[in-house]
Amino acid sequence: MSKSTKPNRKLKVGVTIHVRDGFQSVWENGIFQNCAFLVQLLQQSPEVEQAYLVNPAGVKPNDAMMLSDMNLPIISLDQSMEMLDVIIEMSAMLDDNWVRAFKEKGGRYAWMRVGNDYVIDIERAMFNKPSAALVNDKPYDAIWTIPEYEVSCKDYFSITTRAPVKFLPHLWTPLFFEKGIATLPKDKHFGYIPNQKRWRVCAFEPNVCMVKTSYIPMLSIEEAYREKPEFLEHVRLLNTLHIKDNGKFVALARRLDIVNHGLTSFESRFAVYEYMAHYGDCIFSHHWENGQNYLYYEALYGGYPLIHNSTFIKDYGYYYPDFDTQAGGKALLKAFETHDLRLDDYKREAKKLLHALDVNNPENIEIYTTELLNLYAN
Repeated sequence: MSKSTKPNRKLKVGVTIHVRDGFQSVWENGIFQNCAFLVQLLQQSPEVEQAYLVNPAGVKPNDAMMLSDMNLPIISLDQSMEMLDVIIEMSAMLDDNWVRAFKEKGGRYAWMRVGNDYVIDIERAMFNKPSAALVNDKPYDAIWTIPEYEVSCKDYFSITTRAPVKFLPHLWTPLFFEKGIATLPKDKHFGYIPNQKRWRVCAFEPNVCMVKTSYIPMLSIEEAYREKPEFLEHVRLLNTLHIKDNGKFVALARRLDIVNHGLTSFESRFAVYEYMAHYGDCIFSHHWENGQNYLYYEALYGGYPLIHNSTFIKDYGYYYPDFDTQAGGKALLKAFETHDLRLDDYKREAKKLLHALDVNNPENIEIYTTELLNLYAN
């Protein structure tokens, strides 16, 4: 087979996934779902014979990864070298020399980047954090990513890899989410329940880098509370246990009535379906150049009021611009006043968005298939 031509048959494609020893949950971050969704989509491509998850570590995924009954075949690195035509590096980073050997035998190699690596890499350098080895010397055929990174990451990706950057649709289906919901106690329900006199507002930002933090949600909820204190029952800030004793964070919190009046709690990490079923009525979110998030889709799937600043879903949920906390507070109060009245329309609109994200959507399959074939264009 020539190194510059596509095989005269359907392709075998692998997507790398990082599996480690010990407990590992699909809800730790979004990238595990990213891997599964991409394989599910590729399995439907007319140009793909079979798509696989590539597990370089050789460790069997535990039950909390929810992969056992997903019809997602998993193969080793040795099998990948022997079987695959294309590898898409995503969750697991492969050795530079291994990649060169794969390319030498005629394979194609793309990198699907689903994090704001421009910001992450800067923070790792400036604050002396461990390197994630994201800048490397692999001979990539293309960099695949999603539209949320076009502004901040496009040139960073292309210059550091010397490869063309392609923007592909964000993918989501409720498959994992429904499996999680099915584990809830019988007396707990995931989904918005109307006619609440006061709201329990939750923020799920991870607070591990600048692109998604709890600061704007805190300030915006404070704006709403100062204007209409009777609407609020409780504020729950998830993923804040590791910063709640930080002096600068404490100084901010102590300036807020929602904290001083005993309405705010600082929580650990929980899955959205689990936490909202027990403790939430509304989700308030904020991002900075990271506006495509599973959190949004999960909230909309449950009919929960989603207060957000993502231009990608400006027509869904309750939008406020940029870092505008006054507008964020007003959006929250608007949601409180109108959400019950428009709940049926809200759910109907959300279904349109979720269909556009689906791995079964023919438009998504066509776009990914085109870029798969483009790996052989050069």
